[in-house]
Amino acid sequence: MASAAVAETSDRYVYRFGGGVSDGGSGDKNLLGGKGANLAEMASIGLPVPPGFTISTAMCARYYDEGQAFPESLRAEVAGGIAHIEAVTGKAFGDPANPLLVSVRSGARASMPGMMDTVLNLGLNDETVAGLAAVSGDPRFAWDSYRRFIQMYSDVVLELDHGAFEEALEIAKEDKGVSLDTELSATDWEALVRQYKAIVEEEWGKPFPQDVHEQLWGAVGAVFGSWQSERAKVYRRLNGIPGEWGTAVNVQAMVFGNMGETSATGVAFTRDPSKGDRAYYGEYLINAQGEDVVAGIRTPQYLTKAAREAANAKPASMEEAMPQVYGELAKVFDLLETHYRDMQDIEFTVEQGKLWMLQTRAGKRTAKAALKIAVDMAAEGLITEAEAVARVDPSALDQLLHPTLDPAAPRDVIAKGLPASPGAASGIVVFDADTAEKRAEMGDAVILVRTETSPEDIHGMHAARGILTARGGMTSHAAVVARGMGRPCVSGVGTLAIDAKAKRFRVGGREVGEGDVITIDGATGEVMLGEVATVEPELAGDFGTLMVWADKVRRLKVRTNAETPADCRTARQFGAEGIGLCRTEHMFFDAARITAVRQMILAEDEKGRRVALEKLLPEQRDDFRQIFEIMAGLPVTIRLLDPPLHEFLPHEEEEFAEVAKATGLGVEALRRRAAELHEFNPMLGHRGCRLGVTYPEIYEMQARAIFEAAVEVAETSGDAPIPEVMVPLVGTRRELELMKTVIDKAAEAVFADKGRRIDYLVGTMIELPRAALKAREIAEVGEFFSFGTNDLTQTTLGVSRDDASRFLTAYVDKGIYAKDPFVSLDIDGVGELIAMAAERGRAGRPDIKLGICGEHGGDPASIAFCEQLGLDYVSASPYRVPIARLAAAQAALKG
Repeated sequence: MASAAVAETSDRYVYRFGGGVSDGGSGDKNLLGGKGANLAEMASIGLPVPPGFTISTAMCARYYDEGQAFPESLRAEVAGGIAHIEAVTGKAFGDPANPLLVSVRSGARASMPGMMDTVLNLGLNDETVAGLAAVSGDPRFAWDSYRRFIQMYSDVVLELDHGAFEEALEIAKEDKGVSLDTELSATDWEALVRQYKAIVEEEWGKPFPQDVHEQLWGAVGAVFGSWQSERAKVYRRLNGIPGEWGTAVNVQAMVFGNMGETSATGVAFTRDPSKGDRAYYGEYLINAQGEDVVAGIRTPQYLTKAAREAANAKPASMEEAMPQVYGELAKVFDLLETHYRDMQDIEFTVEQGKLWMLQTRAGKRTAKAALKIAVDMAAEGLITEAEAVARVDPSALDQLLHPTLDPAAPRDVIAKGLPASPGAASGIVVFDADTAEKRAEMGDAVILVRTETSPEDIHGMHAARGILTARGGMTSHAAVVARGMGRPCVSGVGTLAIDAKAKRFRVGGREVGEGDVITIDGATGEVMLGEVATVEPELAGDFGTLMVWADKVRRLKVRTNAETPADCRTARQFGAEGIGLCRTEHMFFDAARITAVRQMILAEDEKGRRVALEKLLPEQRDDFRQIFEIMAGLPVTIRLLDPPLHEFLPHEEEEFAEVAKATGLGVEALRRRAAELHEFNPMLGHRGCRLGVTYPEIYEMQARAIFEAAVEVAETSGDAPIPEVMVPLVGTRRELELMKTVIDKAAEAVFADKGRRIDYLVGTMIELPRAALKAREIAEVGEFFSFGTNDLTQTTLGVSRDDASRFLTAYVDKGIYAKDPFVSLDIDGVGELIAMAAERGRAGRPDIKLGICGEHGGDPASIAFCEQLGLDYVSASPYRVPIARLAAAQAALKG
C-alpha cells in the first residue's frame, strides 16, 4: 500500500525510506523532489530499495536564505537518518570493521538529468577501505571504490580539475599494458589511490578528508550548491523550471555493481523512449557503477536479447547473461508502469546476484514516442483519452512538425553510430559548446561534435541543430539531453577520431574540419558528409488521433499568424481555425512594390500619396484574395499598416534613384523629405493608427482592397470570408472612431459598387497600457480586441525585445522574471493589464470577441492564462498551431 502524502512542517527537513519505513510517497514531489518521492513510493510498495533519507527542498531554500549554511537542528535530523540506514543494513557509518557507505544525490521536483551533482561511495577513508575489503572478501573492489570516491568527491566537492585524475588513471593503464579499468588489480588501485591523494594535497593544499561526517556535509552542501551552477541555470531556463523550487538531497546506502561478474548496473525504460514501442529498452554493464553507463566511459551492453540481435551485437545481453535477475527486473518494470500509469525511466544495480532499485521516474521521451505511448496506453485501458492528451508536452510537438531526410536523396555516409535521438539535421561542424552558441547566434546551423558531452555543454547543445559523439550509449548524457531538447543525436560512433584542439575529426580515412557541413540522422545513426535533402512530416497516425482527442475537449479556438499563401496553407494543414494576425506591412516589402511604397511615404501631399496608393491597391487586393481563398469561411484578422515609416525609407543611392524616377522628383528633394520623416524613437512615434489619423488615405486603400477581395472570393467560391479589420496602436476611443469611419465608408463604397454585402468586424489591437485602462470606452466602438502581447510587453515593461537579450538572461537567473517575458507572458504585470482590459471591454460590449496574437499565442503557459480569462482564441505561427491546440486542450482539462 502506497503511503499517504506527508504534511510539511516548518521544523522537519529529513524523511526516511526503506527497511519497512516510508515517510513519504509519490504525492510529495514538491517537498521531497522527484527522486526522493519515488524512492519512498517504491519502498512503500515492497520493492527492493536500499534504505536512506531525503533532505527536503525546503532546506535548499533555507540553505540559500541563510548564506549557504545549515541550521544546527538539521545535524540532529541527519544523524537520525544515518541511524535509520545503519539499523536496516547492520553496518555503521565510519566503522573500520563493517563500514556503511552512502550515495549523496540531488532530486529536484522536475527531472534535470545530469545537471546537478552526485557523490558515490561516501564513507571511505584509509581505515574503512580495509574494512570493506575484509567484509566483501574482494580487496580489488574496495580499492576501486575508494579511488572512484576520491575522484568524484574531489571534482564535485573540492572543485579540483578532474583531468589530473583521468591522466593518472590513463598512465596507470598504459604502464600495465591494459585498456579497461576492470583489468587493473587491487594493488594497482591501491597505488592509484596514493597518487590521487597526493594530487588532492597538492591542488587543495590539505589532505583528502578522512572524517566521514565531514565528507557527508561537504557532499550535501555541494549538491545544494549545484542547484545554482551555470549548467543547472541554463537547463532551468530552457525548460521553464523556476529557480525557487530548489532541490532535495537523497542520502542512501550504497549497493555495488562493481563486485565482480555477478554484479552489474544499468539504466532502463519500460518502453522505447525514441519510438514508443512497447518493449523494454536499456543498457547495463557487468562489474560497474552507475556513472560508467551514463558517462559513456565504457560501452554498455543491451538489456534484451532482441535488442542485441537487432543491433547485430556480440556481447551477451542481460537477459542472456543474468536470466534470473533479468526476470525479476522485468516483473518490476511491469509493476512500476502499472503503478505509475506511465513509461518509467529506471536505474538499478545488481550486487552479487541481488537486484536493487535505485530510481524510477517518468521517462523523458521524444515527441514521436510520447504520442505513441499516450495513444497506446489509452488503447490498453491504462489511461483515459483525456489523460493521454494531458501526457504529451505541447512544446515537444515541435520535433514532429519539421522536415526529415528525404529517403530518395543521395547521401555520402561516412560513419554510423547509435540512433540516440530521432530527427535529422545538417550544419557546419563545431567542436565545443561556446563555438556552437556563437556560430548559432550568427545564424549558422551547427552540429556539435564531441567525444562525449557533459553537463557543461548544455548551452552549446541547445544552440546546435544536432549532436554527434564518439562515445556513449543510448542512455548517455548526450542521448538523454538531446531527446529532451528535441535535437537529433548520434552517439557512440567508435570509429570517430576527434582532435578537438586541431578542430577536426577523422573517420574511415576521411577528414572533416570545423566549418565543413555534415548531416546526422538520429533515427538511423548515420553520419553523412554534406547536406542531405529533406521531406515534409506526416501528420497522421498517433498525431492525428491525439489531435482529435484534444479538439474534443478544448474551448479556445486556435488561429494563425500568417500573411503569405504558403504560411496560410501550412497553418490550415496544422488545423488553424482562421487568421488572428495578418501583417500587411510584410506585403509592402516585396521587391516589386517597395518603390511604390517609398513613393507614397516620400510624397509631400495627399495627391502624391494617392497616386502611389493606386499602384499598390491591386497588389494588396490580390494578396487578400489569395488568403481569403485559402481561409474561406473562416475569420481573417488583417492589421492595417503598423510600422514606423522609416522602416520603408531608402538608404542606398540606387534606391533613392529608383524613387526619383518613379515620382519625377529630384534625389536631393527626396533626401530632404526622408530627413524630415526621421524620428528619434520611431517605435514610439509616427506609426500604427497615428499613420491613419494623419494619412487616412493609406487605411482607406487597404480597407478597399480587403473588401473588394472578400466580395470577389464570396462570389466565386460561395463561401464568404469573415474579414476582421484591425486598427493598430489605438490608445483612445477617438482614434478608433476616426479609423472605423474610414473603414466603414470604404466598405459601403465597395458593397454599393459590387452589389453585394458581406459581414465584417472592425476592432483594435490592445498593445498600449492606456488602451487596456480605457478598454470599456474603446469597446463601445471596437467589435473585437486582439492583444498584441509582443508590443504590450514592450510598452508595459519599458523593454525593447530587440535589445533585451543582452540582459534578460541575467534577470531570469536572478529571479526578477520567472521566464523571458517575450517568450512566456508576464502574468503578474502584462497579464494583469490583459485581465483588466478583458473585464472592462466586456463591460463596454458584452459580446466583444477577445484573442491574443503575439508570440505568446504559441506558448503553453500563456495559453493556460488565456483559458483562465475566457478569451475566445489564441493565434500562433503556423508550425505552432498544433502546440496551441494541445495546450488549449490541456488548459481546458485543468479547468
